[in-house]
Amino acid sequence: MKYAIKKSLTLIITLFIVSLLAFLAFQVIPGDPTTKMLGTEATEEAKAALRAQLGLDGPVIARYFNWLISFVKGDMGTSYSYQMPVSEMLADKLPVTFLLSAMSFVLTVVISIPLGIWAGSAKSKAADLAISALDQMVMSVPPFFIGILATWLFGTVLNVFSTGGFISYKESLSGCISYLILPAFSIAIPRIAMTVRMMRSSIIAELERDYVRTARSRGAARGVILSRHVLKNALIPVITFLAVSAAEIMTGSIIIEQVFAIPGVSRLLLAAISGRDFPVVQAIVVILAAWIVIINFLADLLYRIADPRIRLR
Repeated sequence: MKYAIKKSLTLIITLFIVSLLAFLAFQVIPGDPTTKMLGTEATEEAKAALRAQLGLDGPVIARYFNWLISFVKGDMGTSYSYQMPVSEMLADKLPVTFLLSAMSFVLTVVISIPLGIWAGSAKSKAADLAISALDQMVMSVPPFFIGILATWLFGTVLNVFSTGGFISYKESLSGCISYLILPAFSIAIPRIAMTVRMMRSSIIAELERDYVRTARSRGAARGVILSRHVLKNALIPVITFLAVSAAEIMTGSIIIEQVFAIPGVSRLLLAAISGRDFPVVQAIVVILAAWIVIINFLADLLYRIADPRIRLR
């Protein structure tokens, strides 16, 4: 419990720092949203009036805390470009991005862990070399390029996938999931290769430990040693790696959405950046950063559960 409380305090402090940096970053980058909204020929008086209307004329720190308090309450501000609440703009976009990320992560775990266990415990050198070679090849290809190849193969050649035929989860959850399977695989494939390699290396290292040799000398079967002892210890570094993968998968989801024309947060984010729509960009950046921090927080707790010997230093 003490460990969880300390980690929770660290989580809150980290999120506070991330939100502060995200807010300050958009105060110093070049570009004035009032110029974008009024045009380059607008007078300074008109710009000053609009800044006052948008609340951009006060001290930076005061504006930050006003924004933070409102954000915590669920008010993410109003879009400069669309003149509508940011929370409403994200309501339909974020679930799609999170669903795509979740599917990619589940595919990574479900496929990579069994393959990694098999690769680490397999006695066949040919199979081991084949998996190692395949890992190296797949890890060198970025997800967006895999997405492009997948679109060409399944959309143009095989004609079983139509980019732009996205079905909203509100209309049909199963239809939405079926459309997202190919993009999810495009994101997951490199992560699967990396996780298999990590799992394989971890199992091989554990199989060389003294406790394995002791168990063998006592007549314990290989399968029993693997399931009761080796896997528990081998999974500890893999849990941390999967947490990092979950964070990177979110970033990959935003990129792959452009390839498959998925109406997630990617289009909104790019449009907001080019339009200097700071409330929208700040909200998306903070939400994505919170996702990454929370995933790492949960990974720390799972790490602790997997190995109770770990203590907070």
